[in-house]
Amino acid sequence: MIPIKQFLNKIKYSGKFNPKDVTIYYYDRIKNKLIPVEYENLNLEDDYIIIQTSHIPLHRIYEIRNKNILIWKRELKK
Repeated sequence: MIPIKQFLNKIKYSGKFNPKDVTIYYYDRIKNKLIPVEYENLNLEDDYIIIQTSHIPLHRIYEIRNKNILIWKRELKK
């Protein structure tokens, strides 16, 4: 599996994906579920994605979908 930071950069720079079609799913510990966020609505900074004012560590990203097709996945820890 390609590391998450490398995959996020691939989405941004490779031209293979349209960022408007990509959805990132991160694990919210409080809600205890995966939360979708559109790729175009986040910023990547160091080892975090930034959504509005929230800094979410990259290790909490568990799925990436392109046009609702799974393109990257990390197994949820039990």
